[in-house]
Amino acid sequence: MSNYLTSSRVNISLLQEGAAKDLIYLLDKCDGPKVIILDEGLTRPIGLIATYSLLREHDVKEVFILNDGKLSNFREKVKNVIFITRPYLTHMDMICDNIHKENQDDLKQREYHLFFVPTRSLLCEKRLERKGVLGNFVLIEEFRCFLFPLENDLISMEMNDCYKELSLENDPTCLYRVAQAIVSLEDLYGRIGRVTGKGPVVKQVWELVSKICLEPRKANSKANRNYKTIDHLVLIDRSVDLMTPMATQLTFEGLIDELFGIDCCTVELPADKFVSEEDNVNTLARKKIVLNSNDEIFAETRNKHFNAVLMNLSKRAKHITSEYDENRSGKTVQEMKQLVSRLPYMLALKKQLSTYTTVAGLIKELTDKTSFRDLINVQQELILGIESDKVLPQIEDLISNKFDLITVLRLICMQSAVNSGLKQKTLEYYKREIIQVYGFKHLITMTHLENAGLIKIQANSRSYAVCRRLLNLDVYEMSEVDPDDINYVYGIYAPLSVRLIQHISKSDSKILSDVLPLLPGPIVEHVNSDVDQAPNNSFLVDSQKVVLVFFIGGCTFAEISALRFLSSLEDSTIEYVIATTNITNGNSFIKSLLIPEINNSLNK
Repeated sequence: MSNYLTSSRVNISLLQEGAAKDLIYLLDKCDGPKVIILDEGLTRPIGLIATYSLLREHDVKEVFILNDGKLSNFREKVKNVIFITRPYLTHMDMICDNIHKENQDDLKQREYHLFFVPTRSLLCEKRLERKGVLGNFVLIEEFRCFLFPLENDLISMEMNDCYKELSLENDPTCLYRVAQAIVSLEDLYGRIGRVTGKGPVVKQVWELVSKICLEPRKANSKANRNYKTIDHLVLIDRSVDLMTPMATQLTFEGLIDELFGIDCCTVELPADKFVSEEDNVNTLARKKIVLNSNDEIFAETRNKHFNAVLMNLSKRAKHITSEYDENRSGKTVQEMKQLVSRLPYMLALKKQLSTYTTVAGLIKELTDKTSFRDLINVQQELILGIESDKVLPQIEDLISNKFDLITVLRLICMQSAVNSGLKQKTLEYYKREIIQVYGFKHLITMTHLENAGLIKIQANSRSYAVCRRLLNLDVYEMSEVDPDDINYVYGIYAPLSVRLIQHISKSDSKILSDVLPLLPGPIVEHVNSDVDQAPNNSFLVDSQKVVLVFFIGGCTFAEISALRFLSSLEDSTIEYVIATTNITNGNSFIKSLLIPEINNSLNK
């Protein structure tokens, strides 16, 4: 169990413990030494629930990544080969290739097992059968882990293609998984008192939840569903607010994700930046940094505006140095004992401080560039609606200079969002210029963005402008160091999604009655009156209400920081817990909608 997962009213460590127990139960069904062949996309999520040392305790000798070709040569002789994978046909083809290329002796001596995450797929099993491999498996099981614990207030399904599957492929499978995830949370934490949702898919999700709840429950259901730990579930369809992911996040954690990419709480940075010049380190080597609230320094800075982070790190460094010097000057035996007892803690803080000061320095190198500052200025002008209803010369210049295409597309998507669409002439001009400069293949790119709703032709109604005014989305005057509103996470822009959640949580009917009809999709409202307060919370008469926000289609770190900010306010009566299909940013969101060939060419 990870200690940092326990400090919330909703004890996320229960989710981690339950998932680990389920995985170990499956592994123990395969008696004897074993190796795991793991779908690469599950490597870090599985690492969040089961450490390698825990796996070793259950006779796992090695873990390999699933790839085409012959299985790796195992260092130790093993009886069991266990494939753990999501139900994707491409992964089935890899598994078939692995088994077909095994020699006859190995096939006779080994037992092969397949664990699907989170559920079995008839389509996948048919593929295995058609390729003559299905009969090789002794066990085919489900590892029903729908949510992975990232923080004490944050859980993710790690389904990065959810929005693409819904908007481009018309595949609703992920909605059933979301519904299963919600039911699994109710099994663990009790019935949810109230449900509110907004967006094209939320009605379908809640209908699926209701349907699953009517199915026979497992005998070993983990919780008494007649009490509640979670007071209110708010379902937010990403398509309700496509503006927010396109804007550049300005929090510390948000910028780390924007500039370097965070994958399941881990960022990889150049290793040579974290050592002294005398150390001989390969400049191509990467240092992995785990980002969670286990690190006190990161917990303090992650949700701050980046301009406040360097100041905070400097203050902390002075405080640690001062405390160390003061303790070292102590003369009595008792004072020396206190110093010795605190020394490991202070050294750990010092190491954390060094790490995050370096990370902040790497960010500053990039954010100090004129190109980055110009980009933020263009975004802020779009947010404020300054002459944004025409072809923007700044976007023209970026295209003519063949600037990074994803950055250009983010700006065009932002322009479409703030104007409730683009004029036909403006859109045709952008298309023509992009195809001419970046290549004809990007006609597909533009078509995908249109089909996904990120770019559209302007309608008569200007709903975004009305929402901006009613929800007070652009707050020009604000303090980056000591903010009093959520707009600091994007500079001057308060995320529409979080403003909406803020008003839903407070049941602000006047604002909601004006705003909700302007946003896409139906409204869901449901109350479970037959649930009681959780036994361990029954004495908390005036305690904060727990609101679980579930983003369907992904959310950003800046939105997470904004919700944490609302929870932290002195007069707050609400504690937010966040669940999401995945964590995204403008770059990863757009890339998820592109065809693989184009993505590969952009990554070169």
